[in-house]
Amino acid sequence: MLSNYKFLSTNIEDLILVEPFTVYDERGFMKKTFEKNIFLENGINFLPIEEMETTSKMGVLRGLHFQNKHSQAKLIRCAKGKILDVAVDLRIGSSTFGQHFSVILSSENKRMLYIPRDFAHGCLTLEDDTTFYYLCDNKYLPEHDSGILWNDKDLAIDWGLMDMNEIILSKKDKKLQTFQEYKTLQGIF
Repeated sequence: MLSNYKFLSTNIEDLILVEPFTVYDERGFMKKTFEKNIFLENGINFLPIEEMETTSKMGVLRGLHFQNKHSQAKLIRCAKGKILDVAVDLRIGSSTFGQHFSVILSSENKRMLYIPRDFAHGCLTLEDDTTFYYLCDNKYLPEHDSGILWNDKDLAIDWGLMDMNEIILSKKDKKLQTFQEYKTLQGIF
């Protein structure tokens, strides 16, 4: 059985849910997660230069991260387990500025999320030993790493699939700025 790529619109312009090319047979499946020309044909000019792999136990929340200079577009996929993946539009002047989109990405559904530049990204691991990948079009630069608190009241993201008291955060992610602080720094009132 053959499944061609599908590029699905979301409530936020340019943020695209991708169902990759997948072939199933009695041995299992083969999946093609990226082909430059197919992405270009579907309006995504994405030229990745690095890939990051993350494995986490259940309840780990990473984010909401972005680079304040040298922003990164990302293609997120989950190879093992399950995550709730969230993208927040930080594009100044966008009609969906400050809005977010969330989706379950899993080894089972094989979906991927294409996140353009100038978005904050976060994810919550929903199963132990979950592995996911970020294919990025710009290098990770720790000196430009920034973020917004995962539970910011103005963003009002529903992470709802877990007891929020069981969330595991890094020290850095506990100290991120609020969305209001971010807007003030950007001169947005």
